[in-house]
Amino acid sequence: MGSLLVPPTAISLLAALSLFLLLLSPAAAWRPWPHLAKSNVSDDPALVRDSKKYEGSSEFVHLKYHMGPVLTANITVHIIWYGTWQRDQKKIIREFINSISAHDSKSPSVFGWWRTVQLYTDQTGANISRTVRLGEEKNDRFYSHGKSLTRLSIQTVIKSAVTAKSRPLPINAKNGLYLLLTSDDVYVENFCGQVCGFHYFTFPSIVGYTLPYAWVGNSEKLCPGVCAYPFAVPSYIPGLKPMKSPNGDVGVDGMISVIAHEVAELASNPLVNAWYAGGDPIAPVEIADLCEGIYGTGGGGSYTGQLMDGRDGATYNMNGIRRRYLVQWVWNHVVNYCTGPNALDQ
Repeated sequence: MGSLLVPPTAISLLAALSLFLLLLSPAAAWRPWPHLAKSNVSDDPALVRDSKKYEGSSEFVHLKYHMGPVLTANITVHIIWYGTWQRDQKKIIREFINSISAHDSKSPSVFGWWRTVQLYTDQTGANISRTVRLGEEKNDRFYSHGKSLTRLSIQTVIKSAVTAKSRPLPINAKNGLYLLLTSDDVYVENFCGQVCGFHYFTFPSIVGYTLPYAWVGNSEKLCPGVCAYPFAVPSYIPGLKPMKSPNGDVGVDGMISVIAHEVAELASNPLVNAWYAGGDPIAPVEIADLCEGIYGTGGGGSYTGQLMDGRDGATYNMNGIRRRYLVQWVWNHVVNYCTGPNALDQ
């Protein structure tokens, strides 16, 4: 079983090194255009069979396991709602998290997407858990740390949530993920210009614990053409028309794929020492980075790939419990391709 506990003797060294690495380049989700050890194989042959439907294949990609933990125990996602959020916006995101483990959802499903993430294992050969559930939530509707956050102040927001006098978030260092979501009037360092979300782990010197976390921002007011693509389009591409979002909220529907990106990478690389490509842990290329911009068969570059259109004209590629979502594919290290449940045989 993968563990996120760090030996006490290593805490101070890890904190110092981590601070240096974070200030350089935490693992991030870049949008909207893409970046240029054998484990247990799923019993689902659709994930591993030889087929042209897989995208992004490359003999130059060398994803490696660096012996760190992955999340093999049941995963619990604790959400911090920072800023002003509408009830319907929260519902869209909550239902996405709950859809990850909803095995009876209509195909192609979010659960089917997670099956690829489950292919990744730890040193013992144990796979990432199939169970992802919604945990406790914390609201910070008064912007207690301001409307402009730095990478380090994000950790102080998390500290406030886990040390609050009233209903603090539980400390779950083994299988908890802490998801900080900022509303559309909050700016985070490098938001829009470089990132739409990133993940890392908290420093004991700041938070008191080593906890894997991710931040994702609502870009609707600041840069929807960058972080909510394809439901909004960049102003520098004339004539390109946006697609209709499946849940009627451009900012939140855009966040869903970034949240998925970060949760998949947190599960497979929670302490930035497990699954990634490249020899530089300061800037790891992770399982979602390898498929940036690919949502369907034929995807790559500025083309999302083949998607589905609902009767209402909305565009999506996966079904959840009660909703539809557009979610980026992830890298399948068994076949060295990006795979997704909505892939089409050619």
